[in-house]
Amino acid sequence: MQSAAAALHAADAKTLEFAGSGHWYQFGQAPVPGGAWPQFDVSSYAAAIDFQAPAERVQLTRIQTIEPGRSRPAPTEQKLDWYVSGDKAWNVALAPNAQPGAAPSPTPAQATLEERTAEIWGTPQGFLKAALANGAQSRPDGDGVEVSFTLGGKYRYVGCIDANDRVDWIKTWIDSPVLGDTLVETRFKDYKDFAGVAFPGEITRLAGGYPVLHLHVSSAKLDQPVAVAVPANIAEAKPPAVVVKADKIADGVYYLTGGTHHSVAVEQQDHWVLVEAPLNEERSLALIQKLGELAPAKPIKYVVATHVHFDHAGGLRTLVDAGATVVAQDADKAYFEKAWAEPRTIRPDKLSQSKKTPKFETWQDKHVLSDGRRSIEFHRLAGNGHSDDLGVIYLPAEKVLIEADAFTPLAADAPLPKSPNPYSVNLLENIGKLKLDVKQIAALHGPRVTTLDDLRSAIGQPSLSQ
Repeated sequence: MQSAAAALHAADAKTLEFAGSGHWYQFGQAPVPGGAWPQFDVSSYAAAIDFQAPAERVQLTRIQTIEPGRSRPAPTEQKLDWYVSGDKAWNVALAPNAQPGAAPSPTPAQATLEERTAEIWGTPQGFLKAALANGAQSRPDGDGVEVSFTLGGKYRYVGCIDANDRVDWIKTWIDSPVLGDTLVETRFKDYKDFAGVAFPGEITRLAGGYPVLHLHVSSAKLDQPVAVAVPANIAEAKPPAVVVKADKIADGVYYLTGGTHHSVAVEQQDHWVLVEAPLNEERSLALIQKLGELAPAKPIKYVVATHVHFDHAGGLRTLVDAGATVVAQDADKAYFEKAWAEPRTIRPDKLSQSKKTPKFETWQDKHVLSDGRRSIEFHRLAGNGHSDDLGVIYLPAEKVLIEADAFTPLAADAPLPKSPNPYSVNLLENIGKLKLDVKQIAALHGPRVTTLDDLRSAIGQPSLSQ
């Protein structure tokens, strides 16, 4: 370790900066259950790290790569500005409705804290500094040496130093509500001399088994000034309260809002059917509490997964622990069973403690749940480019359609998009093919329950009333 630290100038390094280009991949948003994360082309990537804080700033310019045969919205270039310092993580960006000339504003991004902190110690110099400072253990590994240590009492790091005093790879684990203890592995190739700094010319980072970053490095330097100050509003920010608001949209049907992701609860004679358990355990516990207030004697018998994307599936395990059966497509069941079998030592949830066996009720193209009075239909959105397993829920008596990610209603005064979203076009096509009589659309993102006319307007088609 001492020899490698000397070779890479790591022991006394206070800061590290590196830049390059390549690809970034969106973790947890695979368009096929169990597939790779979707790719973005990165024309510019720059990381600035302060090992002493510890802190990091990453600035990147990206644009989504359209996979052959998949219909997605026309990609637009995005310039992103991401930060972490100590126990705070935040982004800096213009507000969605900012006026011309407005300054970007910092917004909390605490859900990324573990991931961004792992990036600091997942660099060759950062890994060696942390290893030397945390009583690392080492053992022979082929022609090299495997080094391991623990940070903060729960984050384990393992890396390999080769015979040339280069760090070959680094592994650590962070928490994911879907995957549990999630392996983050960073691999290094083609070390070069960047003006006296030995640094890899190629970096590949994987999370959950698939790449999240592939970078060709164009520059690297040590001990240049790096200032990552925590903005006042971020330093003072408290974790937002988890709020669930229930709005009745039909007899026994409630639109559950209060955050970025919504759910819908459908009341049956002796139980609830909950559509979506998004985000995490905290959100699901709040949903359970709200349904207990609405009908204290009725358990949640079923929880519905519209698809496996992590922001929509992160709270499912909590409902399983509460006794609910997961209603999901066949491919989703196989994915959840594999993912949920992984260890959960970093942040144990209720299901990992109770060790209950998840129950599933699966379907392929169509499924119906009924209590004899109310029927709930499930339909797959054939050909939707967002995700191959994307499904919608339809209440035929109430003429309510529940959908996620295919159509997000805009605010009442927002301008219509310049071009139609192909996910929304596909949704309308599927509604027609399935002959669904839709009066209300309960979108699981967006500000409000909407209508079929709103969907038609959003994609530039005449409304039904015209």
